[in-house]
Amino acid sequence: MKHPHRSWARAAWQVTGILALAAWLTGCSGVGTLNALTAKDSHTLQAGVAYGTLPRQQLDIYRPKTTAPAAGWPVAVFFYGGSWNSGERGDYLFLGEALAARGVLTMVADYRLYPEVRYPEFLHDSALAVAYGLDHAAQWGGDPKRVFAMGHSAGGYNAAMLALDPRWLQPTGHTPNDLAGWIGLAGPYDFFPTDNPQAQPVFFHPNYPPKAQPIEFAHPGAPRTFLAAPVNDRLVSPERSTQQMAQKLQAAGVQVTLKSYPRASHTTLVGAFAWPLRWVAPVVDDVEAFIQSTPPVR
Repeated sequence: MKHPHRSWARAAWQVTGILALAAWLTGCSGVGTLNALTAKDSHTLQAGVAYGTLPRQQLDIYRPKTTAPAAGWPVAVFFYGGSWNSGERGDYLFLGEALAARGVLTMVADYRLYPEVRYPEFLHDSALAVAYGLDHAAQWGGDPKRVFAMGHSAGGYNAAMLALDPRWLQPTGHTPNDLAGWIGLAGPYDFFPTDNPQAQPVFFHPNYPPKAQPIEFAHPGAPRTFLAAPVNDRLVSPERSTQQMAQKLQAAGVQVTLKSYPRASHTTLVGAFAWPLRWVAPVVDDVEAFIQSTPPVR
């Protein structure tokens, strides 16, 4: 016989998740709904920490309340999507909390957006944010040898470029080899020419700059990689970007974890970090497993 209280709790959880999904998909304060339902007792939040001198060069730090390992918690520096046109670090409280609750010191970074800047200025910002994570991990209880660049959609592009192309971290005194790994969630890694009208001016359509796609930098010795995408993604082709990137890195001898999620969309892939939407895809479990199983850099 089923326990009536457990059945009620399960039904309530499912209804909450469906309502949150509906709000997310219709744009009716979906992010606000997820953040309002996010636990506040699993972490401490330090908001608006400067990693540079410009107004958008700031990040929010989610510090786990669990006891840190001897070497410190692993660190994830996360970049959000939005076609390099939109996004705010405060919208991703649900993601910062999800990872912090699982023992990952998480930094959610803003970066400059179009039309203030175009390629490659947001990569310079992203590099400064990752360098902050590497240089200040220990200050916040993190392990500087277990730092991950992570991003969703346009942010996945940013993370990929930092992890694969040494041009961006080099001015900060770091190289991609300083990263324990990188995590790309439905990122565009091979997308020129793009039919996304928001992304076109960012990359000077139709005069795309050379060496501006992550797929061009898949090479032996790249950091360990986690790649995930919906099976059906209407915004970024999972075959052209995620699967092709995985194939190229694996052919180069890089350790790659590849995940595909049949119920997720481009947007709900990141939304599934929030507990009401975790039935959409086990992405938070998979990212946690990847981070916790990745050894520190030597």
